[in-house]
Amino acid sequence: MNLPAKSDVVIVGGGIIGLSIGWQLLRRNVEVTVIDKGEAGKAASWLAAGMLAPNAEVGFEEINFLKFGEKSLALYPQFLAELKEDSGIDVPIDQCGTLMVALDRDDSEFLKRLYDFRKSLQLPAEWLSATKTRDLEPMLSPKVVSGLWLPNDAQIDNRLLISAIKQAFVKKGGTLVEQCEARAIKPHEKRIETTKGDIEFSRAVLSQGCWGRLIGGIPESYLPPVRPVKGQILGLHMSEALRLSKVVRSPRVYLAPKPDGRLMVGATSEEKGFDDSITAGGVMDLLQEGYEAVPAIYEMSLQEVRVGLRPGSRDNEPIIGESPFPNIFYANGYYRHGILLTPVTAVEMTSRILDGIFSDLAKPFDASRFFKAQLSA
Repeated sequence: MNLPAKSDVVIVGGGIIGLSIGWQLLRRNVEVTVIDKGEAGKAASWLAAGMLAPNAEVGFEEINFLKFGEKSLALYPQFLAELKEDSGIDVPIDQCGTLMVALDRDDSEFLKRLYDFRKSLQLPAEWLSATKTRDLEPMLSPKVVSGLWLPNDAQIDNRLLISAIKQAFVKKGGTLVEQCEARAIKPHEKRIETTKGDIEFSRAVLSQGCWGRLIGGIPESYLPPVRPVKGQILGLHMSEALRLSKVVRSPRVYLAPKPDGRLMVGATSEEKGFDDSITAGGVMDLLQEGYEAVPAIYEMSLQEVRVGLRPGSRDNEPIIGESPFPNIFYANGYYRHGILLTPVTAVEMTSRILDGIFSDLAKPFDASRFFKAQLSA
């Protein structure tokens, strides 16, 4: 599609975050153009495993993230109902829970700390013996010594989800311009220079993922502090006889089964800049750790090996809200949690852009936390 000369809202970056914000703005009758330097939805969003697991992901100092993630998971049913209405595509949630497993004494001690922390937060969590762990998932290794069951976590087919959001965006009248790279944004002129010409805006959202610091026009100290975190992920094919029923996580790997028979095994976490090469070591580590937890993967066919570049922020938490420049907003820094946080981000950013309001749950992730010192100086 051709780039229009102007648009009320221009969103730079057509990943799941940018597309979902654009779609929700369209539902509020706002004119929206999304531009993407490649094919929209086919970067980090496409290569995720689709886990909706705030209870499994929460770290010891991430209470704000936990609340934000739980809110987003609670919003998913309404989000998907609206998505089906606008796209015609039904995207189901798999309420499979997360089964965290320990393979030796050290793992078990680590898992026990995670369990105690979750119980202190009054999260639904159950400590399991080795036998009960294997009863819950019979394909686990006999080496499993204990487990932690988190029943409220879920997962989703992220590729189907992205396809549906993209379809909904276009059907609601959004303008999607792919193979269009934003070279520079001119805040005071409200204009973006792209490889397909210039576009004027009333408001703009920068949501380019790990490429968020590569746009010109904004001083480097005011760009979102994001970096690429390389993740290699494998796609195996499960047979009817060899099929996991739950997301399984050891301290070093996760295995996420999909309804179509795919088993996603991931993911490495490598600080390698923009290197997106597949490495033998990365594949070997994933297969070895996956085999230690679920030996049956030895018999599964290897269908795909992919690399994604996650957008990690300085504190590994989202960067959302207004930039230091009026009417320019950031939605970036989602690291491993972009799929989980899609509904709450779409709701919060739509409210912030149109009404100037953030909920208390969103305020800890406001972009201003990184720019206060520069602005006061």
